Amino acid sequence: MLSNVTYNALKSFIWGIANDCLVDVYDLGDYRKIILPMFVIRRLDAVLEEKHEEVIKKKKELINLGVKDNMDAALFQVAGQNFVNKADFTLKDLKGVSRSKTLKDDFIAYLDGFSSNVQVIIDKFHIRNEIERLSQQDRLGMLIEKFVDPKYNFNNKPVLNEDGTVKIEALDNHSMGTLFEEVIRMFNEETNVTDAGRHFTPRDIVELIADLAFIPIQDKIDSTSYRIYDGAAGTGGMLTVGEQRILELARKIDKNVNINLFGQENSDETYAIAKADMLVKGEGIQADNIRFGSTISQDRFAGETFDFMLSNPPFGTAWRSDLKTYGVNKKEEIIDSRFVINYDENPSFSFLPDIGDPQMLFLANNISKMKTETRLGSRIVEVHNGSSLFTGRAGQGASNLRRYIFEQDLLEAIVALPENLFYNTGIGTYLWILSNKKEDRRKGKVQLIDARNMKEALRKNLGSKNCEIPGDIRKEIVKLYLDFDKADKEKSLVFDNKDFGHIAIDVLVPLRLKMLVSDEALNSLKDFDKSLYEIVVKVLEIESSSFNNFMQLVEEEVKSSKLKLPAKAKRLIRDLLTQVSEDGEIVLDSKGNPESNKELKDSEIIPLNYEGGIEAYLENEILPYKKDAFFDMKSKQIGYEISFTKYFYKPKELRNIDEIIKDIEEIEKNTKGLLSSILEGIR
Repeated sequence: MLSNVTYNALKSFIWGIANDCLVDVYDLGDYRKIILPMFVIRRLDAVLEEKHEEVIKKKKELINLGVKDNMDAALFQVAGQNFVNKADFTLKDLKGVSRSKTLKDDFIAYLDGFSSNVQVIIDKFHIRNEIERLSQQDRLGMLIEKFVDPKYNFNNKPVLNEDGTVKIEALDNHSMGTLFEEVIRMFNEETNVTDAGRHFTPRDIVELIADLAFIPIQDKIDSTSYRIYDGAAGTGGMLTVGEQRILELARKIDKNVNINLFGQENSDETYAIAKADMLVKGEGIQADNIRFGSTISQDRFAGETFDFMLSNPPFGTAWRSDLKTYGVNKKEEIIDSRFVINYDENPSFSFLPDIGDPQMLFLANNISKMKTETRLGSRIVEVHNGSSLFTGRAGQGASNLRRYIFEQDLLEAIVALPENLFYNTGIGTYLWILSNKKEDRRKGKVQLIDARNMKEALRKNLGSKNCEIPGDIRKEIVKLYLDFDKADKEKSLVFDNKDFGHIAIDVLVPLRLKMLVSDEALNSLKDFDKSLYEIVVKVLEIESSSFNNFMQLVEEEVKSSKLKLPAKAKRLIRDLLTQVSEDGEIVLDSKGNPESNKELKDSEIIPLNYEGGIEAYLENEILPYKKDAFFDMKSKQIGYEISFTKYFYKPKELRNIDEIIKDIEEIEKNTKGLLSSILEGIR
């Protein structure tokens, strides 16, 4: 990890390049289109510099042997990397080219010299589209000269002094990703471009996520292969740190593990940096496992499963564009088996949340990729904002996903994090920790950890980030998790799964009607249907007090007259000849069941753990106030939600009355009797 001094120097250096080379040529908001790809290209170039001459020598040998195509694999071995550049020059070589036309052609040839796996990265940055403009404005040479300044090291190896000591620190992959995001943030601040849902995960949070994923199962790590996946990979930092952490733990217990990384990202820039990082790490196959596209609608790992899934998905950003990719107009038309399953006798049990927030889809995607046949199963640690705890009514997508998670006993814990931890948003966030192979003490239980005040202030804000979770506090949080039901009750509570569940159900009361016949009403019925009018008048001579009896006789007369009584006519008779009344007769439907008064429909939220169930709830909580009430069982929906505020609320202690009186007396003293004179005047 880079020291703060080196990191800040590099950050200022890159920002300075933008200001020095792009001013008056590009708008401030377009700086990133040039700086970011040049940043990555210089990174790749720096890694290849050491073996460049050997690569070119080998290339010429292969050409002399008649090999002109498919030489990349042989050159990879010479370069000692899983990528290569076959151009005859490096960026440092291009620094001395003075004529803009020659430089432009040479730079294009330099870019074309990269192996195919780097071409994908270059294409995602769209830098070729800008070369002509940079060349015409004589800025291409300036950019190259700045980026190859020997005072700054873009290599993943340190620059050494003659005695072997470190002269300039190495730029490790996560620092590269952090620096990349920091530059993006700085560009965004200058142009007022912000997106709270798309934010890079700071190193301290990534470290905490890795700890919570791996430390709880460290004694179960075997000498085998593990697959780590991030469906919102960003620049790949979560994968990189996850790999480092499990390797560290494995070494401590003398286990030899093989880690395979997999990620998906749908932003061109961040996808390119993640793929570049994998190549620089020497992970050629791993780089192929970083795939482009929307995880929601273009699952590049369909049908695959993973041991660990670490993610910080976007939230608060609409996923409407995914509907187009699916080829549907409404989310209800989606049939993706990750998000719509057969559950609880419902073949279309949907996890699909509101179209304005995709974060729950990433969680559902991860759950669909859990392993079931291995010793560890799968562990998921995912960042969410507060809405995932409660958004959506019972029976809706987000609540259905929470219900599935609780009923399948997948949730181990949720950790509430401090606000202002992220660069581009200050909102509160939470870590969801899931496992399908819980240890026995956690089965049927969920732990809530309140770490909202467990933080350390930064000396200087980084965008919205004004605090961090350093290593010692991170250890405290992990200890709270490991201590489970023995943890400090001020910061950690353990509940049964059912404690978070409820039943949402409609409460109905019978419709009561009184017969109320008038000449005006009968004339209106006569205007509607004369034959029906005559039948009604006839029946009224027999029955005019009980609406149920009256309607039964009307229907019998209509049938014997070989006429029809459509629903519209029934409604008209009811509207014209009755009125709603509390002491009226309960109206029965064709099956003899009470009809409900739709105007008085209410709803209830009944805790799943209510003693005696919904029958007892009706008896105890409703019937004493509505004697004829009953539940509409067809409306019954099961939902789950979590309220940290409810469980960790600490009411402020009221001040002692003596203290209040003392303060008032002090105020009176300081005002020199003014208060008394005012009060005296109004007595």
